[in-house]
Amino acid sequence: MGIIAWIIIGLLAGAIAKTLLPGKDPGGIIITMLIGIVGGLLGGWLGKVIFGVDSIDGFFDLSTWIAAIIGSVILLLLYRLIAGNRHSHRHA
Repeated sequence: MGIIAWIIIGLLAGAIAKTLLPGKDPGGIIITMLIGIVGGLLGGWLGKVIFGVDSIDGFFDLSTWIAAIIGSVILLLLYRLIAGNRHSHRHA
């Protein structure tokens, strides 16, 4: 897949992750897109390591989208954990 496809998947997977995990998050569309792109890579890597499958096959494959969304949710949770801790320490 090309970089444009990864950006589109990243944007949509990041938006879906934010929909699945509603709440206030620092950052806007760029952070959402980056979380989605990196989340897609993380999801693909986890799929290969844990299940031994190549989960990043193509733009229209369901496995690509599932991997990207799961990876994005994981990264969004980590981002909230890190950003939340940094935010709470700043105002303590």
